[in-house]
Amino acid sequence: MIVSRPKHQGPCCNFFFISSFFTSSEHTILPQPHPTATTTGPPPPPPHMATAAVSLLHLTRIPRTFSILPFLCPPRSSSLTFKRTCKPPLCFSFFRSNSPRYYSVVSSSSSEWNNHVAAGEETYDVIVVGGGHAGCEAALASARLGAKTLLLTLNIDRIAWQPCNPAVGGPAKSQLVHEVDALGGEIGKMADRCYLQKRVLNASRGPAVRALRAQTDKREYAIEMKKIVESTPNLSIREAMVTDLLLGTNDDVKGVRTFFGMNFYSSSVVLTTGTFMSGKVWVGRTSMPAGRAGESASHGLTEHLQSLGFETDRLKTGTPARVDSRTVDYSVLEPQHGDEEVHWFSFDPTYHIERDQMCCYLTRTTQMTHQLIKDNLHETPTYGGWVEAKGPRYCPSIEDKIVRFQDKDSHQIFLEPEGRTVPELYVQGFSTGLPERLQLPLLRTLPGLENCSMLRPAYAVEYDYLPAHQCSRSLMTKKIQGLFFSGQINGTTGYEEAAAQGIISGINAARHSDGKPLIVLERESSYIGTLIDDLVTKDLREPYRMLTSRSEYRLILRSDNADSRLTPLGHEIGLIDDKRWSAYQEKQARISNEKKRLKSVRVTSEELVNEVSLLSGQPVKDHSTLEGLLKKPHIEYKLFDKHGLGNVDLSRTEKECIEIDIKYEGLIARQHSQLQQMVHRQHKPLPADLDYHSMNTLSHEAREKLSKVRPQTIGQASRVGGVSPADITALLIVLESNRRKAQELKRHETLASVIAESS
Repeated sequence: MIVSRPKHQGPCCNFFFISSFFTSSEHTILPQPHPTATTTGPPPPPPHMATAAVSLLHLTRIPRTFSILPFLCPPRSSSLTFKRTCKPPLCFSFFRSNSPRYYSVVSSSSSEWNNHVAAGEETYDVIVVGGGHAGCEAALASARLGAKTLLLTLNIDRIAWQPCNPAVGGPAKSQLVHEVDALGGEIGKMADRCYLQKRVLNASRGPAVRALRAQTDKREYAIEMKKIVESTPNLSIREAMVTDLLLGTNDDVKGVRTFFGMNFYSSSVVLTTGTFMSGKVWVGRTSMPAGRAGESASHGLTEHLQSLGFETDRLKTGTPARVDSRTVDYSVLEPQHGDEEVHWFSFDPTYHIERDQMCCYLTRTTQMTHQLIKDNLHETPTYGGWVEAKGPRYCPSIEDKIVRFQDKDSHQIFLEPEGRTVPELYVQGFSTGLPERLQLPLLRTLPGLENCSMLRPAYAVEYDYLPAHQCSRSLMTKKIQGLFFSGQINGTTGYEEAAAQGIISGINAARHSDGKPLIVLERESSYIGTLIDDLVTKDLREPYRMLTSRSEYRLILRSDNADSRLTPLGHEIGLIDDKRWSAYQEKQARISNEKKRLKSVRVTSEELVNEVSLLSGQPVKDHSTLEGLLKKPHIEYKLFDKHGLGNVDLSRTEKECIEIDIKYEGLIARQHSQLQQMVHRQHKPLPADLDYHSMNTLSHEAREKLSKVRPQTIGQASRVGGVSPADITALLIVLESNRRKAQELKRHETLASVIAESS
């Protein structure tokens, strides 16, 4: 029997009380075979073999273990014992004083599977679809939290592949990587393990915008991540193309169906489809269905999601050609060496192993480059008009640069190695949609590449995505309970943005499966929180890239303090083990003790005083402390080391943390104060059932946008495009009016109850 699904009318939230317990059986939706798939062989099993009993109470976690060969085991009692697992909302914070914590938790309802399933069916706690950077983080987080997890991917040999630039980090992106590591994720460890070169960008600027970037070995990175995924307990991998979701009658997910008709059951599903959903690769006017070069696209899932009421759209990205490093004239190129002092993404010193670094090189476009592009703009998919999907604003193709910035005579182009054992060079900043016959002549207009050989042509890829306003801040969709979206399916671009979403969706998928409240990171707590808040609040129609300018709180959301902000949460939810937690506590204790020492030690060295005066251009007062000296411009902690006044027990990273905290103490305190003043109003919750269309005091645009996004807090509502400060004021008045009406109604009900009892 196939249960027909009525047309969806909106988000479905079920609330249950523990006054009585009851169970009910439901049938899983069994979609028809995909129209392009041909099925042969014996008929499918009877419908009753493909159904599972489902408990309507999300308050209980029922074991999902079952025997593959049930006929070898004696029958067991089918009685179920329900335990109360309903918990009040949790409250977290990352500030050290008594200030409130700025990440929060929202509750989630979750249906539970009966442990009596038909033989041959595979049941999991969490299913992750897609093995890219979002999928790996989601699957690892879920499995490490104890959830039985299945990772479904189109190609096991392309797990964690870097199809574009094999690099991790950069402005704002490095903050995301540090935060993922602080929570217990993997991308930072992999970048530290597989780097070819590392550099700190914006090193001469303030700490809020400094960024670590690592060029990585593409093949080594994928191999090492694959080893981690394959060796993680509770995590299974399987090659498959998912085409349908299996749903219950209450708009909750029950599993997935593959192209070849396999059903995999789970109460939590994470979609991390990357560029593969209906992907199409373009080289000039020629196209082919593909998620990326050499790999097939995923078909059927977009249409299925549309049938469930989801909005979809198309985006575009691209990657440049690869050239043979043996055919490049390096004598005319400008070398770009890595930093002598290597910095690290991971806070775990186990992964701090230095390696030999490889050199990158810089060249520039020429007038010949620009003219060749201008003469052939009509040959590119975008300017030719046969591809209308939006590309990334902050990573434009070379033809976009020539058209947008016509006042510039040349543009920087970086040549970066893709591995230690391969001759491929990545031509950064030179992606193009020109036909292949023009690409080699174009490359040869660059100094140093006059005689180069092209190993792989540049191409553009367009793909389906789902605007992320259809998700809540937990990354669970508003339409279907237990379904999560992460990565490029949400409209982002970049490995780091994908990994950041992946770890949050993996955590929440596991918690949803276990009936626990879901984690939400507030935007003032982290770049991850800012990223997700932007995605689900703003109606984005171009690939989203994280930038430091997107955060209002970037001075307190630095890379160096990501562990102090998020590692307590990672430990509390179970991703940070006791060994790393002890190391974290010891580090924080060393930093705290050193700050106290610097505050108490007074300067007596005349030599140090003279050097400080010379470097800072400021006089040094009598009896100044080391802390006072460190606050002066151009004074760094290493000056104390030079004069024997430093702490030899501290690592370089710990000294940098201390220096930043002391030097920017006033600005940091001011931003904390501003944050605490606004947080009460910003976090004021909005009821999920608010009827914005009936609020005549709101503008028509605000009513439309708020009804579409369904913000969870006043702060989120204020960031919705088209919602003015006047609309927020009107909304606050409506909320206060509703509160007073509810209070008055409750008072009348209480009074009526008292009168009824007395009579």
